[in-house]
Order: sequence, then structure tokens, then C-alpha cells
Amino acid sequence: MDYNNFNDFTSLRSSEEGVSARFYDRTVKTDCLDAQGFPVFAEVCYCEIRLKDNVSEIFDQPASIDKIRRFPQEYALYQHQRKQASEGTPLEQFAFLSKPEIESLKVRGIFSVESLSALDDTKANTLGVIKAREQARKFIEQAKDNHCIEQWRKKEEQYLAKISSLEEDLKALRQVSHNSKNAKGEKK
Repeated sequence: MDYNNFNDFTSLRSSEEGVSARFYDRTVKTDCLDAQGFPVFAEVCYCEIRLKDNVSEIFDQPASIDKIRRFPQEYALYQHQRKQASEGTPLEQFAFLSKPEIESLKVRGIFSVESLSALDDTKANTLGVIKAREQARKFIEQAKDNHCIEQWRKKEEQYLAKISSLEEDLKALRQVSHNSKNAKGEKK
């Protein structure tokens, strides 16, 4: 995993004094309908802004280029999170971590199980996540065997598609044979 930015993310301060911003993805309903008439949903990047002196007021709206320019460090953290999540298993899917532990890791720039397992001893010790890192390593080791299961599943899908194709061919041949017999019977 990429830890070049590790210290940048662990020492992040808000881009603006007294203002906290967080970029995240939200699923929203669009105005479109699919072929069956059901609503279509899309994933949209949102920006949540909180003011230090007014914790009850939250500004939460789709992220704009202005918000990205206003909060470049927070947006960089969001991009880093998306990259790790797309390359690995999101921490939320790792049953051994509580929600507070997950949020604590995210604040430190760790967003995937693979990133957690890749921490060296010094970083894991500094962050106090040695036990979680070991569980992540065991999880990844056991997950390696799932690759074989996935290969078998794909092979089974190929076999089922081939069987379906052969059944269609057989049905067409029977129809041709039936039509041929009927044609010969009519000629007599």
C-alpha cells in the first residue's frame, strides 16, 4: 500500500481555522427511471461542513469545485480513501473492528483491511493497532483460499452457458428434423 502520504494524513489540520470539512460519497435518487420504471440511483460526492462554535449546524451538500478548492487537504484525504477502498476490502466489511476503531483508523489514513495489515511494527505500535493488524493479516491469509472458489464459480458459469447453448442447438436440430419428416410425409 502507498504510505508516502501517511504522515500528511495523520497530521491533517483543517484547511480553515474553526471549520471542519469532510468529503464522502452518498447514494442519491436521480430524476431518471430504468427500463422497468424504477428510479435510478447514483453515487455523488458530498461535502459536510461543521463550524467549531456551532456544532448543531451542519452544512451538507454536493461537493462543488469551490468546496474542493476551499478544502484541498480534506479532499486529498477523501481521494486517498477512495483509492484504498477500490484496491482492497473496506474496513467496514472487517467484522473484528468496532465503529469507533474504524473511524480512528480512517482519521489516520487507513481505509482498507489490506492497508491495516501492511502496517509495519513501528506504525502499528504508534497507532495502537497491533492486535487489529494481526487480525487483518489472518483475514487476508484466509481470504487467499477464496480465489479458488471464485475460479470454480466462473468455470461453472461457463459450463452452464455452454449447456444452455447446446440445449438451444439441440432444440433447433429437433425442429429441423421434425420439419423434414413432415415435408417427406406430405410428398407421399
